[in-house]
Amino acid sequence: MATVINMPRLSDTMEEGVVASWLKKVGDKVEEGDILAEIETDKATMEFESFHEGTLLHIGVNEGEGAPVDTLLAIIGDEGEDFSALLNQSSSEASKSEESKEESKKEKNTSSNTSISIPDGVQVVTMPRLSDTMAEGTVASWLKSVGDKVEEGDILAEIETDKATMEFESFYEGTLLYIGINEGESAPVDSLLAIIGAEGTDVSAVIEAQKNGGLTTTTPSEEKTTESKPTEKATPAAQETVTNTTTSNSGGRIFASPLAKKIAKDKGINLADVKGSGENGRIVKKDVENYTPAAKMEASAPVSQSTSAPTTALTNFAVAGEERTEDVKNSQMRKAIARSLGNSKFSAPHFYLNIEVDMDNAIASRKTINAIPDVKVSFNDMVVKACAMALRKHPQVNTSWTDNTTKYHSHIHVGVAVAVDEGLVVPVVKHTDAMTLTQIGASVKDLAGKARSKKIKPDEMQGSTFTVSNLGMFGIESFTSIINQPNSAILSVGAIVQKPVVKDGQIVVGNTMMLTLACDHRTVDGAVGAQFLQTLKTFIENPVTMLV
Repeated sequence: MATVINMPRLSDTMEEGVVASWLKKVGDKVEEGDILAEIETDKATMEFESFHEGTLLHIGVNEGEGAPVDTLLAIIGDEGEDFSALLNQSSSEASKSEESKEESKKEKNTSSNTSISIPDGVQVVTMPRLSDTMAEGTVASWLKSVGDKVEEGDILAEIETDKATMEFESFYEGTLLYIGINEGESAPVDSLLAIIGAEGTDVSAVIEAQKNGGLTTTTPSEEKTTESKPTEKATPAAQETVTNTTTSNSGGRIFASPLAKKIAKDKGINLADVKGSGENGRIVKKDVENYTPAAKMEASAPVSQSTSAPTTALTNFAVAGEERTEDVKNSQMRKAIARSLGNSKFSAPHFYLNIEVDMDNAIASRKTINAIPDVKVSFNDMVVKACAMALRKHPQVNTSWTDNTTKYHSHIHVGVAVAVDEGLVVPVVKHTDAMTLTQIGASVKDLAGKARSKKIKPDEMQGSTFTVSNLGMFGIESFTSIINQPNSAILSVGAIVQKPVVKDGQIVVGNTMMLTLACDHRTVDGAVGAQFLQTLKTFIENPVTMLV
């Protein structure tokens, strides 16, 4: 399905961007993480990476041209796909956006008498939009305090979006004069986040204006605009250096994309040791991910998975006879879960199929496999692999519903539900059917660790075609799950239970596991779901069939 890529807002004050250069052209294949274009913001020229894979079908902004934030930048989809409807839709939305801007300008002109000018050298930092669907953000933690010195590129805060917790860098230098949103609090995009300026500057009027709704950060007075122009011209080069380069041990500059720098930092990799494959030797995402240190293996430390303790709704038990209630603010993740699962439950007609699986052979096979040095396979890994193989035999289950078509996916990406402190996330194991049991186990372990430490990236939770949810480790024998749309089905995996079973006419002690398949009746009929479960049962009960 074709996807519209809009002009991103790469800085907190960016209103429009200019495409400095396209690194892909129409017809080129695009992978997740590929650099699509270099975009000039009001502060620097930055690389813009793709979170989607497919073919670049359309370019909406030519090199050297500018466009407002949220307008059509490009379209990515399947080769030869008709995207004319998306172009018409984008034109309509752009027209509405222009009308909205005109109304906004009129309102600003009406209220200009009550707004104030911002003192020289003072920068108002607003809540950034760090994902394409983010409407508000929550400050997970501040890494700077009021009175601290701030340099360009310093991490100001960790901000929780509806998809992940992300670091927010400062594009300014000075002293942190004011914090507008405390830790744990939420605010809409563009709300006052912080104020940075010269030490001792009085910003009380700016704060008061913000509280009264009269602060205008995008249209300062004419006098201030005129004075600031020389400074603005001088800063992009310096800021581009901060954003796109780092420094080697010898003092030389190392060119690296922002994403490559973040991945290297998380993995404890020195960028000076990595060879870049990008233009002019620039280090990109794949260079860091494919880097294998030789003599420095011991220097690579695993990413810490420690997380702060979850918020407790009631810190103390109520005294007998006392009634007490405490409101705990919903996190962005909790809100996203509510929206997604609510839409799924109320829009997709669910039905459920149950099947009991004999796990004796699976237990014996797992014991044999795990006897091999440095190999660790879980029952969940075996279920995930079996699902991928069963999906290949039953493509009707590996589908997505739209109002006009049913999409049959040739790829198999299995999402694995992972419980975290604040709810549930679904990391995606890409091309699961092509992976071995040990590869699936390593991938699930890595993704689950990132999810629990809030280091998982949005693209690692997107693109699933089927989902597995396992509560067996909690002793739950059977349960039903809500479909993770746009998937057509989700498998609920219960605990392995030892109980009397009949084999060859004799009652013996056996080990069984209950599986429940929730299906979207719009795409999967009862017979199709039953056949899928029969195939799945065969694979799990005979693990040797998954090794060929």
